[in-house]
Amino acid sequence: MKRPGPLFTLLAGLLLGLFMLSLNATTGSEAVSSTPKKKPPTAAASPAPTKTTTPPSPSPSRVSVPDASYAGRTDDDSSAVAVTVRDRKAIAYFCDGRAKESWLKGDVKDDGSMRLTGKNGDVLNGTLKEGKRISGTADVGGGHYGFTADKAKKPGGLYRATATVRGAKVDGGWIVLPGGKQVGIVTRDGDPQAAPVIDPETGAVTVDGQQLTARPATP
Repeated sequence: MKRPGPLFTLLAGLLLGLFMLSLNATTGSEAVSSTPKKKPPTAAASPAPTKTTTPPSPSPSRVSVPDASYAGRTDDDSSAVAVTVRDRKAIAYFCDGRAKESWLKGDVKDDGSMRLTGKNGDVLNGTLKEGKRISGTADVGGGHYGFTADKAKKPGGLYRATATVRGAKVDGGWIVLPGGKQVGIVTRDGDPQAAPVIDPETGAVTVDGQQLTARPATP
């Protein structure tokens, strides 16, 4: 019997080497694949930005604005001021009883304040306090006057009469103060003069021999 030749021995060794090489490769692949992969760290979520809201501005407090008339004098006692309020609208009359007068009008705001305007830039700024009086300032005819007008009881308050007398246009204004004193001016075609006294109970007044009726002035 012949012994295997060198060629057979070489082939057997080559096959054994290939087998071992394949086995090592398979084992290494399984070892690598079985190693768990680490997950990348998750970034911490940023907190949602908080919204800042500006608190609303407080609205002015609403006060009671009764329908009423107010009458009083300026702080220097040179003139009289009367204001009549109806449905949150106001009309005012400033009068010194000789030559200076002004009619003004405007609205009363929720907080009781008012800015009334007249001709030639005249302005009255006032504030209604507790429904009992109006205090403020009047800028009339280049003068600046502080005033206080208390709530008037009938027949006190503001009166006005307009008519044509002997061809002249007549416009009269009267302020009946607490205690009954009257301050007024009658203008005849733009010429102001001290007004005659009215009957506050009826409003009757005689101007240049003609009887007129002064009525409560309203806005």
